[in-house]
Amino acid sequence: MGAQWKSKHKELAANAKGKIFGKLAKEIMVAARGGADPSSNSRLRLVVEQAKKASMPKETLDRAIKKGAGLLDDGAQLERLVYEGFAPHRVPIIVECLSDNTNRTRSSMNVLFRKGQLGAEGSVSWDFSYVGMIEATPTAKEADAEVAAIEAGAQDLEPSEDGATLFITDTSDLDAVCKALPAQGFTVVSAQLGYRPKNPVTLASDAEREEVEAFLEAMDADDDVQNVYVGLAG
Repeated sequence: MGAQWKSKHKELAANAKGKIFGKLAKEIMVAARGGADPSSNSRLRLVVEQAKKASMPKETLDRAIKKGAGLLDDGAQLERLVYEGFAPHRVPIIVECLSDNTNRTRSSMNVLFRKGQLGAEGSVSWDFSYVGMIEATPTAKEADAEVAAIEAGAQDLEPSEDGATLFITDTSDLDAVCKALPAQGFTVVSAQLGYRPKNPVTLASDAEREEVEAFLEAMDADDDVQNVYVGLAG
């Protein structure tokens, strides 16, 4: 299912835009701790570019930067929390959360994992690689993803949705590859650090897949959940 699971129905939901903006605002606030100027903060620059592509209002974007950088009195203190475990049928997952209330998030995870299994730290992360992931689309028919990956310095690539390509990089090369891809005929849609499964699980039936999908839908709907990475093939 790719390095990062995405809800099939997310784009159809009435509140999808607001949910996307909420997640992006949290990422911006965390990134802005390293400085409020995107030109000197590569992590912030990547998230800001992603927010602009999602059409986040400038006022919302600027406020998130100021809150994260501590320039407003109501600056939120968000903590990144990572949970590991299994969805139904022993499908490994890693859940990244950003929360201002760790007790609330921990309680939610305990409930959400009831149909799976919440594991200890390291229980499934050994079966994932922590890498840079760049989703990019070709700007011309002659753009060659394999050539672009080599020239831009990506480690690997795989097909993504709607004709896009997912370029895999070393964590330290994410920003450099993002900057190099446009010259190779690709427009960067999103870029982030995340977890890529090493040995994706293949399910035996459509019924099993539907059960896993329902579990992931419920997980993704939680307000504190930022990203869900799943080791599921296909």
